[in-house]
Amino acid sequence: MATVTTLAYKDVKTVMTKSSLPVGGYSVNPYVGCPHACRYCYASFMKRFTGHTEKWGTFLDVKSWPRITDPHKYDGQRIVIGSVTDGYNEYEATYKRTRMLLEQLRGSSAEIMVTTKSDLVLRDIDLLKTFPKVTISWSVNTLDEHFKDDMDDAPSIERRLAAMKKFHDEGIRTVCFVSPIFPGITDVPAIIGRVKDQADLIWLENLNLRGQFKGEIMRYIDEKYLHLVPLYDEIYNKGKRGYWQDLEAQVKQICIDNDFPYLRNDLPYGRSKPGKPVIVNYFYHEEIRLNNK
Repeated sequence: MATVTTLAYKDVKTVMTKSSLPVGGYSVNPYVGCPHACRYCYASFMKRFTGHTEKWGTFLDVKSWPRITDPHKYDGQRIVIGSVTDGYNEYEATYKRTRMLLEQLRGSSAEIMVTTKSDLVLRDIDLLKTFPKVTISWSVNTLDEHFKDDMDDAPSIERRLAAMKKFHDEGIRTVCFVSPIFPGITDVPAIIGRVKDQADLIWLENLNLRGQFKGEIMRYIDEKYLHLVPLYDEIYNKGKRGYWQDLEAQVKQICIDNDFPYLRNDLPYGRSKPGKPVIVNYFYHEEIRLNNK
């Protein structure tokens, strides 16, 4: 686990922000920063809005907001917890900001969606079950704990998968977010096989290399996966799509062979049939978004 070097309290007028994410609704982030320190984290862009100059993953602001006194204001609204932080990072065990939010929303018919890399969410399973619609999504882009440790300081893959199974067995909708898919490293068929009996939906998203972490990831590939350098050059410097097209065809075939529902760029709600998760291809999503403007 990571230890942050800068920990502070931050007063905010509200913790609820209208979301621009594909899932819509409200985006809620009880913390600023994230000690999971994922090397590929797109949310590191948040630094430029917060005044933090520290390395991503080494600071954490604990938010304080005016109590939500009318939870019914959010009846029927989808509330996504953890779009640019993990609401169940290890500091949540002490500061309980995510739990406080859920307690303030209790009694509403809000749809709760949690995105996490942690099993700490198990602490709140009874509270989460009081809401009519709940989805818990875990990021799992590898079954290799060594690669996972190279990429983040979050709980192990096995702990995430055990938490996913517990929620699924308790009747709560679960999502395995296979993201980001690292070409030549992420074994998508193996992950699908591992989670098919405990995930209602498996969402596949390709690795996008942009901004400040592109150079770091390319250096990592050069150091640890030298044989993949030509592939990464083809995808991320030359803009070729062959790898993703081949993977898409492979996933489609898995769905045909196993009678799994297959969708593109969608997020349906509901439980799947036992052992028949919905597979969602979210490749090229930025291009799709731009073309739909």
